[in-house]
Amino acid sequence: MKSHDSVIVGFDGADDAAVVRLNDGTILVQSVDFFTPVVDDPYQFGQIAAANALSDIYAMGGKPLFALNIVGFPIDDLPKSVLTEILQGGADKAAEAGIPIVGGHSVDDKEPKYGMVVTGEVEESKMWRNSGAQVGDVLILTKPLGTGIIATAIKKGEASEGSISAAIESMGSLNKDAADALNDLDVHAVTDVTGFGLLGHLKELCEASNISSNIYFDQIEFLPGVRELAESGIMPGGTKRNLDFVKDFVLFKSTLTQVDQFMIADAQTSGGLLISISKSDAKTFLNIFKNSAAVIGEISHRNNKLISIN
Repeated sequence: MKSHDSVIVGFDGADDAAVVRLNDGTILVQSVDFFTPVVDDPYQFGQIAAANALSDIYAMGGKPLFALNIVGFPIDDLPKSVLTEILQGGADKAAEAGIPIVGGHSVDDKEPKYGMVVTGEVEESKMWRNSGAQVGDVLILTKPLGTGIIATAIKKGEASEGSISAAIESMGSLNKDAADALNDLDVHAVTDVTGFGLLGHLKELCEASNISSNIYFDQIEFLPGVRELAESGIMPGGTKRNLDFVKDFVLFKSTLTQVDQFMIADAQTSGGLLISISKSDAKTFLNIFKNSAAVIGEISHRNNKLISIN
């Protein structure tokens, strides 16, 4: 597809958002995301969906400006109070991000769906893409994995209160603080970990940067209860598809089990930022942004496998 002269980031790559230059030189970054409920509470669902939509702007180094709601709702099957709670959750999360919701669109649908179109701005010199990772960089992940497995367990009524609480807190947390902590550092590549899982998004980063990566399984943090749920057979269809899609590009250490492989391929909702950055700047970042962020691997020269899991 031919790109317009104003398009800086469009269909030519696998970045997290579109970036367009306006006539006055202003650079806008925009993304859209929506999905069906991943938790039972409508207010929490609204918060999570909003945080997820905002994440793409943060992953590009942008500052959100405003949002539009996208809503699908079964108006004859569920009370309007449920919709009110969903929208309130989204509005409160947008307020936390410091932006207004200025409109939106809704349709009658068989099941609830909610998300946002988010528009932001970014300085071109400070814009992050997933294509700049450099040999010698380390990889930082800012949130634990496992939201897909826990969300599936919630639907089956098999998730513990501890797992549910931890997943909701993680999914509802904005990536704003992590992005702010990167502002004055020499960031080489960033993406957020969402539906394609850690391995899927890392594969895109490696391909775009023409490098390979080494991941240390033991340094990856998982939400509480994820391993137990996975070992009991709780596994989202999206996670299974993720692993099937990337397996030819990944070299797994022989001691890693099938469950281990599924856990690092788990489809995430409102996941953390995956950051490729120099070792010195990584130390600075981790001193500023403590939370659950950790170095999980490093960038190496391109070889016959994009990802090696040790």
